Amino acid sequence: MKKNILRRILSVLTGVALVGTLFTGCTSTKSSGGSGGAKILYVETDDDDTFRASLTEGIMSAAATYGVTVDQVLTGNSVAKQVEEIQNAKANGYTGIICRLADVATALQIEDASDLPIVFVNNQPDDNRLKDSKYVYVGSPEEDAGTYEAEFVWNKLGKPSSVNLVIMRGEKGHSATEGRTNAARNYFKDQGVQVNIVFSDYANWSTDNAFNYMSIIDKQHVAYDAVICNNDSMALGVVDYLNKHGKADIPVTGVDATADGCASIAAGGMDFTVLQSAAGQGERAVEAISIMADGGSISSVAGVTENGKYIWVPFEKVDASNVSSYQ
Repeated sequence: MKKNILRRILSVLTGVALVGTLFTGCTSTKSSGGSGGAKILYVETDDDDTFRASLTEGIMSAAATYGVTVDQVLTGNSVAKQVEEIQNAKANGYTGIICRLADVATALQIEDASDLPIVFVNNQPDDNRLKDSKYVYVGSPEEDAGTYEAEFVWNKLGKPSSVNLVIMRGEKGHSATEGRTNAARNYFKDQGVQVNIVFSDYANWSTDNAFNYMSIIDKQHVAYDAVICNNDSMALGVVDYLNKHGKADIPVTGVDATADGCASIAAGGMDFTVLQSAAGQGERAVEAISIMADGGSISSVAGVTENGKYIWVPFEKVDASNVSSYQ
């Protein structure tokens, strides 16, 4: 069955680490007992992506810490399914919502589906869709990730006056894709560097797609000095291709500091990544929605902006000099 018809419910209570798996028809469910505290609905597209899976783990772990119940439902990329789940949330006893938008353009539609407070994660809606302690985004500032990648590449190459660059972009329309890509370009321009984007396309966070794109690039006999990727999975595909074609000296960067990404850096494959803390984002999301569900202000939450619309969890630079601390 397609993932968008799978429902997985995970309920977590303080001090409870028991998780069971039940299968009924086409529904996959994981559950553990819980009572008391806020009851939160976590609306997620899927857990196929490495970072999103880690974010779910972070949210579920934090739920135990904050003594709230979190139920997760997987909707695939169906906006209609997300709206349906959120419309029914209050009647089903939920007091708050954590949501990864299937489409950032539908944030208003999602908000109109219920009067419950919402914490958005992993796909940032427009600023005008956010409201202090009511509709909040928890994440890491994507521009920083792209800037850190470009900064590393420029220094690695010896601060040249021009750079031929390949950019492996993530998912089309995703806030991280646009933020990281634009920031990388802008960094070079701000340094007065002539940046030539010889190839840039959506590899959709996929290792295989990135590998295949590198093959296409080489068939066109295009010269490039470095490859900047919007995440580690794509960077690993690029490294694999370069290693197999005698180009292992070309710098490759990624984002997320996944276990595989860090292992690649330690082994001399990838050159650089940026930690996006899934655990940190998960904890801040649960803390915020716990407060908002009780009608409170998130002004005291670590990383909150003055306008109360964002909670930022900083990115961290990772290269061969410090990768052992992240493994």
